[in-house]
Amino acid sequence: MIDESAVTAHVERIADGFIARAGDLTAEVVKVYTRELPNLVYDDEAVVNLLSASLLQNLDTVLRVFRHGIDPGEVRAPAAAIEYARRLAQRGTPVIDLIRAYFLAQSTLIAHVPAEAIKQSVDSEMLGAVIERYMAGAFAFIDRVTQQVVSAYQDEREHWLLDRSAVRAARVRDLLGSDRVDVDSAEKTLGYRLRGRHLAAVVWFDETAAKPRTLESMTRAIAEHLPTSAAPLIVPADEQCLWAWFPLAAGTTLDDDLIRRVAQTVAPGVRMALGDPGDGVAGFRDSHEQAGRVHALAAIAGDHPDHCLTFRDVGTLALMTSDLPATRSWVTGVLGELATDDEQHHRLRETLLVFLTTGGSYTAAATTLSMHKNSVQYRVRKAEELLGHPIADRRLEIELALKLCRHVGRALLSFQP
Repeated sequence: MIDESAVTAHVERIADGFIARAGDLTAEVVKVYTRELPNLVYDDEAVVNLLSASLLQNLDTVLRVFRHGIDPGEVRAPAAAIEYARRLAQRGTPVIDLIRAYFLAQSTLIAHVPAEAIKQSVDSEMLGAVIERYMAGAFAFIDRVTQQVVSAYQDEREHWLLDRSAVRAARVRDLLGSDRVDVDSAEKTLGYRLRGRHLAAVVWFDETAAKPRTLESMTRAIAEHLPTSAAPLIVPADEQCLWAWFPLAAGTTLDDDLIRRVAQTVAPGVRMALGDPGDGVAGFRDSHEQAGRVHALAAIAGDHPDHCLTFRDVGTLALMTSDLPATRSWVTGVLGELATDDEQHHRLRETLLVFLTTGGSYTAAATTLSMHKNSVQYRVRKAEELLGHPIADRRLEIELALKLCRHVGRALLSFQP
């Protein structure tokens, strides 16, 4: 039968041996981190120094647990370990890296127990019991300490993000509302380069949409499909909406292919309004103002099949709807009875719009609408009768009014009981 007091005596002597070699063991753990977690080792010098201090204090604590028979469940994480966890939270280092660091350090220490036990003349009968005691104690210590450091990490991350978000939101609003900008200071606060090329977006949830992911995570996913030079700047506008700026490569424009790829990435229940790309602080502001106008247009339109709208495509319409009553009156004046809100007039408006946007070609319109050419001719003729004059008399105005009806819908139409 194993003498537990003898096991305890061996555990204490091995701990003494480890304490004498604490510096070497710490250096060995750092080498393991260099291989497995290089982002922790090749970080800012002050943070790496804090990592070393955390390692030393944790090693000292766990060895004293073994040396003095302290219950690992009563141990408090060392101050340097808590501070290091907070610093990683501020820098956005994944919490899994922090947890892995503890288990890698534990594995390194446990690997030395058999050799140290042999040096302390632990016989073969005792060796298994000594190793088992060390493993149980080390796991209990790691379980206790990682709970504390992860909790400190999560608390700090939450506070840091809230504070950073508030500071960024205030600085962004200053940028949008003032011509006097200290660009260097603003870039430092925002962590975003203002001197480059920007594509602004407003991203929001549909009112009835389920929200399985955050808007921020979805916006970052969208950024992966854009030719960005860095991470986007994201600022919450409210619980349902955020503002974003994507830093584009110099000279990037929004072509049809790029818009299509972005639109395919926008998740169901989420909508996005994009401005035109712009350069420098002026472009930062202009692109955001344009995205905001498109967002306002989308809000007026309500439910709409296009969940990604761009200023390039609907900018003129967005500008016109800033005075909705006046726009409604103008649309009614241009379209007359054709602006009636029912399914029959909707079909006529859509057919006429496609006819106009395909160059006035019945054949091209029929192909686009998957209809017979004669059906297109009939609908165009019927729409012209409702207008009360030939289409050619006011072609551009009619096309613009029809586009407004398509994108804004009932807010501009007349209801006929």
